[in-house]
Amino acid sequence: MTVLPNSAAPHAQQSFGTKGLQPMDRPSRITRFFMGIVAFAERLNLKYAKLGNPPVYDTATFPWALEIEKAAPAIRAELDRILTRQDELPSFQDISADVKTISTDNRWKTFFLLGFGVRSDQNIAACPNTWAAMQKIPGLTTVMFSIFEPGKHLPAHRGPYNGVLRLHLGLIVPEPRDKLAIRVADQICHWQEGKVLIFDDAYEHEAWNHTDQTRVVLFVDFVKPLKFPARLVNWLLMNLAVFTPFIREGLDNHKEWERKFYAEAEKLRNRPT
Repeated sequence: MTVLPNSAAPHAQQSFGTKGLQPMDRPSRITRFFMGIVAFAERLNLKYAKLGNPPVYDTATFPWALEIEKAAPAIRAELDRILTRQDELPSFQDISADVKTISTDNRWKTFFLLGFGVRSDQNIAACPNTWAAMQKIPGLTTVMFSIFEPGKHLPAHRGPYNGVLRLHLGLIVPEPRDKLAIRVADQICHWQEGKVLIFDDAYEHEAWNHTDQTRVVLFVDFVKPLKFPARLVNWLLMNLAVFTPFIREGLDNHKEWERKFYAEAEKLRNRPT
């Protein structure tokens, strides 16, 4: 992964993800209480981060990153099979309604193996080598193929919580490189096939594919390495998050898509030749 400084890009502070919340909105008492807990946890995470709080990490900091890169050819082979049904893959906002704040077209497709700690067993069965490689990552919370079709541009935004870090493994990275990149805070990064990028999505970031071909990365979230007591508070929040309505809705949406996707696959297998 090539990382270039960009002095023109503003350096963004980490922030709890209240994107979409307007001044006239009135959060419920429970929501305000939860937001307060998350803000407290974020302060702890910044203070007790084992590896500091850079926007983009040196991949050598994570010894297992090399193992992920070694698995890239096998992961790419499984991706190629998935892409034979690319038109049937869901747009991200069809799974997670919150994504509509940054993406409303159909140019960002996904294929989840793990979402917020909940497995998609049928998708995992379709990608066993990918799933095996992911077991090398401590604190795994989300795994999916992230597919940017030509012309896709995600505007500047921040992740909802700084208790996780994000990994991108470049799988399909078209040329020219100057038309395809991700900005994290004040750094412009260019994906490379078979190489890992690790960054903190709680910093402001944006991504774009201005080429005429599809870009695909393996998109992974994992728990940020923290010292006690932040590690304990983070563990509690991560395990409670799956019960929130926003995440439950996303999981239900994915189950419905998955049911239709594999029902159609079964029809194709049983079609007379």
